[in-house]
Parts: sequence; C-alpha cells; structure tokens
Amino acid sequence: MIRLFFPLILTLGALAMPIHSPAAEQSAGRADAEFLALLEEHWETQLREFPQFASETGEERYNHLLDDNSAEAFPRRLAAWKAFLARQQAIDPAQLSREHRLTHAILGRELANNIAEIELETHLIPITNRWGFHIEFPELHQRMPFRHVRDFENYIARLCAFHRSAEENMALLRRGIEGGRTLPAVVLEGFEETIEAHIVEDPQQSLLYTPLRAMPEQISEAEQARLRAEAEAAIRESVVPAYREFLAFMEKEYIPSARGTLGATALPGGRELYAHRVRQYTTLEAITPAEIHEIGLAEVARIRREMQDVITTTEFKGSFAEFTEHLRTDPKFYAETPEQLMKEVAYVLKRMDGELPKLFKHLPRTPYGIRPVPEYLAPRTTTAYYQAPTGDGRTAGIYYVNTFNLKSRPLYEIEALSLHEAVPGHHLQLALQQEQENLPPLRRYSGFTVFVEGWALYAERLGLEAGFYRDPYSQFGRLSYEMWRACRLVVDTGIHNQGWTREQAIAYLAENTALARHNIEAEVDRYISWPGQALAYKIGELKIRELRRRAEELLGPRFDLRDFHHALLQNGALPLDLLEQEVEAYIAGAGEE
Repeated sequence: MIRLFFPLILTLGALAMPIHSPAAEQSAGRADAEFLALLEEHWETQLREFPQFASETGEERYNHLLDDNSAEAFPRRLAAWKAFLARQQAIDPAQLSREHRLTHAILGRELANNIAEIELETHLIPITNRWGFHIEFPELHQRMPFRHVRDFENYIARLCAFHRSAEENMALLRRGIEGGRTLPAVVLEGFEETIEAHIVEDPQQSLLYTPLRAMPEQISEAEQARLRAEAEAAIRESVVPAYREFLAFMEKEYIPSARGTLGATALPGGRELYAHRVRQYTTLEAITPAEIHEIGLAEVARIRREMQDVITTTEFKGSFAEFTEHLRTDPKFYAETPEQLMKEVAYVLKRMDGELPKLFKHLPRTPYGIRPVPEYLAPRTTTAYYQAPTGDGRTAGIYYVNTFNLKSRPLYEIEALSLHEAVPGHHLQLALQQEQENLPPLRRYSGFTVFVEGWALYAERLGLEAGFYRDPYSQFGRLSYEMWRACRLVVDTGIHNQGWTREQAIAYLAENTALARHNIEAEVDRYISWPGQALAYKIGELKIRELRRRAEELLGPRFDLRDFHHALLQNGALPLDLLEQEVEAYIAGAGEE
C-alpha cells in the first residue's frame, strides 16, 4: 500500500502552547485519553483494511489476507476516514500534552488526504508503469515470517486469494476505462514483461514458490510435503490463471482504451487532482505548479553553472553536450559485469559506514543489505530503490541496484546513488524512524514523501563533508543527480500543468543531465504515470538546507551538526511546516544552553 498524506493547515501557535495550571493539566489528561483512544482505533482500522501493509509493520494477525479492493471497500473506507476526521477535529490540540500535538496534526493530514484520494477516484488507476498489485505480490513473501507451519499456511492462503485480488483490480481498471481515467498508452510499452514472468507451467519454477524451497527443520517432512503440495496447487489454480487473465485484459481491453494524452490535467477533474497532488507531495498548502516550475528553472541554472565549473577542472575541450556524451559512451565509466557494479556499491557504502558517527549522534540498530533488482522488473524500473525493514526486526533494509543494461549505470554516479538509497539516506532515516519506540505506530510506519526523499537528497550532499566526490567525475555525477531532481520540478509541472510532450521532457533531461538515455526514458514515464511525486525530492531538500543555514547563522559556534541531524530525525518524517517548527524549537533550546 502506498501511504498518502494531505497538507492540512494547523496553527503552529497552538502546537507550542504551554499548559501550566492544574485545571489545564486535568483537561489535557482527558483530551490525551480521548486522542489516544482515537489513535488506537484508527491504527487498528488501518491494519484491518490493509493487511499487506500490516505485514510490513510486523503485525501477523492478518498475514492470511490480501487487501480488499472490491467496489464496496472504497465507500466503506471513505465513511471511516470521514468519521475519524470529525473526531480528530473535535479535539482541540491546545488541550493536548505537547507530545501528542504533532501526532494530532499528522493524523488530520493523513485522513484528509485519504478522503481526497477516494473522492478524486485515484483508485481507478491502481497501477503505474512500474508498480501495481501484480508487481507487489511476488515481493510480498519477503515481508512475511516463515518459521512455523501456520506462517506457510498464511502464505498459501494469500496465494489462493490472489485470483480474487486480480479480479478486483481489473474491475477497478474497467471502471477507470468507463470514466475516462486510464494511464497514458505511451508509458505501457513493454508492460507484459512484468506479467509473463509469472505465467509458468511448473509451479516450482514460479517466484511465488520461493519460500517453499527451504523450510525450517523443525517442520516435519510430512508437513513440508503437504505445504509444498498446497502451494503448488495454489500457484497452478490461482496465481498463474490470474496473471494469464490479467495479461489478456491488458492486451485486449486496457491498452486499446488507454488515453493518448499525458498530463493529469487531461483526466476528468484533472486540474483539481494535480493541485491536490502538488499539495500532497510538497506539504505546502499555497504553492502552485507555476511557482514550482520557476523554482526548478532557477535550480537548473544554478546547478548547470556548478557542473560547468567541474568540466573546466577536467580540462575537457568541448561543449557541455559533448562532455555528457563522452560520459555516456566512454567504456571506462562503466562496469563490465553485474558483480563489478555491486562491488563498487558495497565499497562506497562500507566507506560511508565508517564516517556516520561524525555526522550523527544516533545510528539505527537494523542493518541493511544490497541486492540486484529482480530480472522481471529491471528493464522497466529505475536505477535503484530501497525497501525498508519490517517492523518485527526480522528483515533488514534492502538497497536494490539495477544491474540490467550496464551501459546505462555509470560508475561516477555510484557514490551519490548509494548515499541516497542506503546511508546516510533512506536506510538511516527510515530505520531510525521505525526504532523510535516513543512514537505511535502511525508515525513509525508512515511518512511524508517530501521529508523522506528530501532527506535522501540532502544525504547525497553530506558526502561532501564525509570525504566523497574527490574525483571530478564523481562530483559531476553528484551534480548530475541533483540536476536530475531539479529537472523534475520543471518536467513534472511541464507535463501535468503546461502540456509538455514526452519528447520535450526527454530532451530537457538529456540536455541538462548526464543520465543515460535508457534511464531518462524510464524516469519520464514514471513522472507521467505518477503525477506530483517527483516534486517532493528537491522541495524537501531545499527546505532542509534552508533550515540548516538558519541554524548555523543563529547558533554560530554553538551549532553542532550531530545535534542538528538529531533534531531533524527524532520525530520521524514530518511535513515541512511542522519540521520548521521543530527546528526552530531546537535552535531556541540550543541558543539558551
């Protein structure tokens, strides 16, 4: 499940209001009890409604179920979210203890956002060009325990339920076709690769059979044989038919009906939808797509100047375009084998592991690992991605590296990419967040994209302070990655608000970054099919850098980078206005010491 949030305006003064009198303390006690009861009931509803998300948190009660995506599910959720929101709004945050006011604000934003998503009928496009129920399901076993017979029975129950899940998602997609809500046809080229990989004759050759290949010794041989036979039957009778039917549906119904337009504004109510997504992914209530476009243009111009300075240091004799073409084509910049690429990644991260204590007071207990992107996903997905650990501590965080088409994976980008996806980027931030036992589950396992991705982009820049990017080509790679995120502000708003074509977006990225053509096309298709998400990275990073500058200027010699990072990370992923409030409190406290 994708966790989505909506920026609800909250009076920051109320959040900071102190409570002193006994009467106020008694009132706070009643309000706290009411709010905690609401919070617990909401969380239990979330787990019940989204059992696949529950598995990611380490909650095992629903491990035999898949998410309900039937026609009845969405009105039921809409009614529940509206009832919860009414109760949340009836609780005055000024009456709460300070520890609960941030959570009160966050709950209101999540509920308002979830309501908007259903009312805007975004569930009628339940897939993108790179994600969906059919891609998520084969990965699900990685988020489940397999210790006892019951664990395997839960998994087999999910295998049996997959056919129903596929039918529900196809029904949503059909409703989308009827209402003019579909993905653009251009981003669906090659979609069949993610489906055909799961249509197998022998169930034991299915990726879904993976957990059955090596079972715990404490399970008897007879039970192992029974479980394997049941899993094979479920794959043969539920999973494979579901993928076969979904492939036929896509070929015969969805692709012929997919729209020829690109931007979200071409959808029914599209301008309202895109405005909502802009607010959702930036957590900025008043910002407009046009303003974001201008911010992007300014950042592109600034970074372009810095890139040109790096080119000068290499003594390359040629234009910017000739330099980027040199980077895209010279074999010395590319690994010859997947193993070589993975070794380069591992080396960079082990170096950064040794630098982390200089930058952070607290480090996560949970480890991380690196793996190649699964073969059936690699051609259609991006350079890398991160999968957070499960809440029960049984699964590490995983940094997935795309080893497909090595000529599109330059080595000079490895430092920036790895610092973003693992440490001090996604793994450090998300693992620390999950380990904050003082935070309620809502905040440990949810988050705001603008913070999560803004932090990871900020983490790339931290490499400068940790001794990375000493080679000018690696420094150019870092700048190219920062440029990539700046270009997203221009391209996403260009496509979804200004009528840009796919070719315009590709040309803009090719002109301003050193990204390989394969990556550029994959990225542009991602922006087309996922409106607004690409805005979060640069907007979040700019705010974090602004807050750091403010802290450095106001605190002067009292500024401590490790303390500042603790202030940023200790509350989990926050929307930008609440993050700013917390940093201001940190500055005030540090200034009084």
